[in-house]
Amino acid sequence: MLHHIELWVPDLPRATREWGWLLARLGYGPYQEWEHGRSWRLGATYLVVEQSPALRGAEHDRMRPGLNHLAFHAGTAAEVDALAREAPAHGWAPLFADRYPHAGGPEHYAAYLAGTDGFEVELVASEVPPNPRELR
Repeated sequence: MLHHIELWVPDLPRATREWGWLLARLGYGPYQEWEHGRSWRLGATYLVVEQSPALRGAEHDRMRPGLNHLAFHAGTAAEVDALAREAPAHGWAPLFADRYPHAGGPEHYAAYLAGTDGFEVELVASEVPPNPRELR
């Protein structure tokens, strides 16, 4: 089981707003708070955003070696749709919108989003409803 994930961010207040909204919608609750960081927990796993004084560089690039994205269980397809609709108002931009919600393939229902700092999340539905285009 995953214990925790720590993301270094260039702007803690912005990251707190963006990640705080998303994680709260996914069922995570506030866990820790200190001068340079915040965390949210669900069960035994927690996610940290930290603006470390040791940070080198100002942005994350998911296309370089390292972390590409985090994938979360996000509930039903309707819940994924609601998150995808609400996300832009909270700093998250849609990725692969032309292929939503099947950008991961016909048997995978998910929203892909990018935060202001370049971190990508994948919000995965617990079931894949029939694709209306395939029913024709």
